[in-house]
Amino acid sequence: MANVIVGVTGGIAAYKAAELVSLLGKQGHAVRCIMTDAAQQFITPLTLQTLSGNPVYTSMFQMQENPEWQVEHIGLARWADCVLIVPATADFIGKVAHGLADDLLSTCVMATAAPVFFAPAMNDQMYANPLVQRNIDILREAGYGFVDPVEGNLACGTSGKGKMASPERIAAVLETLREQDMKGVRLVVTAGPTREVLDPVRYLTNHSSGKMGYAIARQAANRGADVVLVSGPSSQAVPANVTLVPVQSARDMFEAVKQQYAQADIVIKAAAVADYRPKTVAAQKIKKSDGDMVLELERNPDILAWLGEHKNHQILMGFAAETNDVKQHALGKLQRKHLDFIAANDVTQQHSGFGKDTNQITVYGADGSVHELPVLSKEDAADCLLNLVLEAYQNRKP
Repeated sequence: MANVIVGVTGGIAAYKAAELVSLLGKQGHAVRCIMTDAAQQFITPLTLQTLSGNPVYTSMFQMQENPEWQVEHIGLARWADCVLIVPATADFIGKVAHGLADDLLSTCVMATAAPVFFAPAMNDQMYANPLVQRNIDILREAGYGFVDPVEGNLACGTSGKGKMASPERIAAVLETLREQDMKGVRLVVTAGPTREVLDPVRYLTNHSSGKMGYAIARQAANRGADVVLVSGPSSQAVPANVTLVPVQSARDMFEAVKQQYAQADIVIKAAAVADYRPKTVAAQKIKKSDGDMVLELERNPDILAWLGEHKNHQILMGFAAETNDVKQHALGKLQRKHLDFIAANDVTQQHSGFGKDTNQITVYGADGSVHELPVLSKEDAADCLLNLVLEAYQNRKP
C-alpha cells in the first residue's frame, strides 16, 4: 500500500476529492490531504480529516502537534509515494508548469520526488485554451502524469470535455507504481465470450463477462508487460497500456491469436470460446413456425490445442471452467493440449464463475504441481496466475 497525498485546489469538483480519499482509505492506502485557500471555499478540511483519519494541511506555516515533524513541505514531500492533484484547476496547472511555489501544495509538488498526477477539471473552453494545453504539455514533458477529463455536463451549464475523471479512475493510477517485474515480457491474453451468428439478429454465445481475462491484462500491464488482449464482446473497460484486438466469433479469435503467437512470450487463454457454431447461417431472420426447429452445429477450431501443438518458447496457460469432476477434466485438458498450466474453477460455486468479481482457482502444472488459491478478487487471482507463468518463463529463458 502507498502513502498518498491528495492535493485539493479550488474548483466545484473538489467534492469528488472526498470520494477519492474515502476510496483510497478503503483500498488500504495512507492518505494525507493538502488544501489550497480556494479549495476551502468548496469543501471543509474537517471533511477530509474525517475521511483520511489524518490532519489536513492548509498553510505553509502550519505547526503540527508532532514536534519531530519536519518543515511541512519537505516532510510531506518525502513521506509521499504519490501525489494526486484533485481537482487540478487551470490556475494550479499553470503555476506548477512555470515553477511557481507560493503555497504549501505547489511547494510540496516542487519538493517531492514521488510521481505526481493531475486530474484537471474546468470549463470545456478553458480546458481547450491553447495556453492551458501548452502548460499541460510542459508538465507532461517534465514527467508529470495526467488523468484526463471526460465529456459531460459541467457546473457552468455547458457540456463538453472538462469534467473531472471518476475517483475510481484516478485511484487506478496507483497501480502504475507497482514493481515492473514483467517489463519486456510479451503477453497475449484472450477474454470474454465468442458469438456464433445464426441469422442477422441472433447468435449463440455464453455467460462469460470477460472480467477474469481483463483483470489479467490489467495487472500484467501494471507490472510492465507488453500486453495484447484478444477479446470477444465485453462491456469491460479496456485497461490502460493494453492493445485491444476485438473479435466476434471463435474463428475470428483463432486468426487473431495466430497472428500474435510467434511474438508472444506468455499466452493465457481465459476466453470462453464456443466449441460449436451453426453449420448454416441464414441470410434473413429465421421466422417462427408451428413446429420445432432442428439446429445443426459444426465444430469450431480448437484454439488452445493448436497453440499447444505449435508451442516453441511460449509459456501456455489455459482455463477450465467446469461444473463437475473439475480436477479430472482439467488434468485431461492439460495433457491433451500440451499446456504448461491449466487454471480450473467450478463455475457453479458461489464465489466463482461467470460475471462474479471473485474467483476460486486451482492451478495444475505440467510438472505435477498443484496451486490451490483461496477465494480472491479477480485482480488478486490474476496476480497469482501471473506470478506462476512469470516464474516459468524466467526459468525457461536461456
